[in-house]
Amino acid sequence: QVQLVESGGGLVQAGGSLRLSCAASGRSFSRDVMGWFRQAPGKEREVVAAISWGGDNTYYGDSVKGRFTISRDNTKNTVNLQMNSLKPEDTAVYYCAGKAGGRGTTAAVYDYAYWGQGTQVTVSS
Repeated sequence: QVQLVESGGGLVQAGGSLRLSCAASGRSFSRDVMGWFRQAPGKEREVVAAISWGGDNTYYGDSVKGRFTISRDNTKNTVNLQMNSLKPEDTAVYYCAGKAGGRGTTAAVYDYAYWGQGTQVTVSS
């Protein structure tokens, strides 16, 4: 089983940037699809971004396109999310998640089998 630990969350002003990192342990995730999701109070969990196991295929939610960038380093077992031009509506708990095997990416929450504990991102106006 893979364990995921997110880091890098915090409080930032609107227009600022944050970089989230997700470190995996337990086994290599180099063949897994990885994703970042977020959940704001009272809202459903939604996809932020996803990346294929080779890193050549990415997916972004409409609300973050052009502002966020997902990347991965399979040699270090890490997945990162660079978040720029942050808005108050980006405030949420951000989760890293993995789907064992498969090609391409997927935005469906139910496709992901293992999850981190989440990290809080708060964007002030």
